[in-house]
Order: sequence, then C-alpha cells, then structure tokens
Amino acid sequence: MSIDVKKVANLARLALDEARVPALESELNGILSFVEQLSEVKTEGVEPMTSVVAMTQRLRADVVTDGDKSEAVLANAPDRVADFFAVPKVVE
Repeated sequence: MSIDVKKVANLARLALDEARVPALESELNGILSFVEQLSEVKTEGVEPMTSVVAMTQRLRADVVTDGDKSEAVLANAPDRVADFFAVPKVVE
C-alpha cells in the first residue's frame, strides 16, 4: 500500500517541505506494512483484555444511604436552614 504524503499533508493542513516528501513517504509506507503484518496474527480464542496481568476490581457494596453526615457536612456552613445550606438571593 502506498500513501500520497502530499494529499495527507493537505488534508491535515500541514506545510510540507518538498525535500522531505520521499523520506516521509517511505516512513509512512513502513508503518502501514507493519500494520498489515499485525492482521496476520492469529487471535482466535484470545479473550479481550485491558492488562496482561489478571486483575480484579475491588468493589464496595452498592447500597443507597442518606450518608448520615449532614451535621459534619454543614458544620462549616456560614449559614444554614434546617439541614440545608442557606445562600443569599442572587437573582431578583
């Protein structure tokens, strides 16, 4: 597979020095040939993974609570009404 470096540079809105075109073309073609080699790798029966080391995620119990910490949360509030933060009126 061959890539037209000038067209790619134009699409990416990159200024391209004419002297660098052959070097960039061979480099991009080398990258594409490596990607083509990857398609030959046999991956049947291989489970998808996010890490090469088997890991399990430690999860906490998914329990809905009210937090039981309203006093601790509101302890530093400059003004409060019951169990709520009181803020000055902003819009009239």
